[in-house]
Formats: sequence, structure tokens, C-alpha cells
Amino acid sequence: MKELVRSKAGPAAIALCLIVGFVSVALAHHSFSPFNMTESKVLLNATVKKIEWTNPHTWFWFDVPDGKGGTELWGAEGMSPNYLDRRGWSRNRLKLGDKLELTIHPMKNGDKAGMWMTAKRPNGEVLVMGGTITDP
Repeated sequence: MKELVRSKAGPAAIALCLIVGFVSVALAHHSFSPFNMTESKVLLNATVKKIEWTNPHTWFWFDVPDGKGGTELWGAEGMSPNYLDRRGWSRNRLKLGDKLELTIHPMKNGDKAGMWMTAKRPNGEVLVMGGTITDP
């Protein structure tokens, strides 16, 4: 009987450790802890500088006026390309040089970055990363 328990306990313990490990990695990856979810910051006259259309999350980089005649580089994390594609986005939705009024959840640590909430083009079009799936 002891051999039966030992022979099944070892693999079961290993399986349990693997499951816990994978779940914790998945939860950590989808954590909102770096972002201040109770605050939003509006970046006026943000100019698209760089677009990283990559998995697991897109990143958009902007030159934002610093109020002193210069600019600061800000980043905004977006949803995955697959998620965005199903909602009508493509890698060509934004172009380098596009101007936006961008609203983000800023980073808690004060870095010049945040999670994309919404953006508004000069013509009034609002760009969101959530919403319903677009019919093909």
C-alpha cells in the first residue's frame, strides 16, 4: 500500500506544482498592479512616434509637449494584436506623426507610461481598445 501511495504522490505533487506555477504566471502577466487604475491622465497633443504591434501586448510611443518648449517620450500599453484585430483595428490604424489626445491609466511608479484607455483624433474620432467584436 505504501508503494502505491508513494508512486502516485510524487507525480501528483509535481503536477500540482506545475499547475500552481502556470496559474501564478498567467495571473502575474494579466495583472493591473503597475497601473494606477483609480487615476487617469490626459496627454494633450501626443504625436505618435513608434508603434510596436507585438504579442502579448501592443505598445504605442508618443512625443508629448512638456510645457517648456520640448517634448517627453510617453508609452501606452494596448491590447494584443489579435484582440484589436477582432475589434476592427489593424497595424495601420495609427500612423507615425498622427496627433492624439490620449487618456491613460498612469504607472504607479511615475514612469512616463500607462495603460491606453481612449484617444481622440483632431477630427473627433475616439479610439478605444475595448468594445464588441467586429463582424468579419
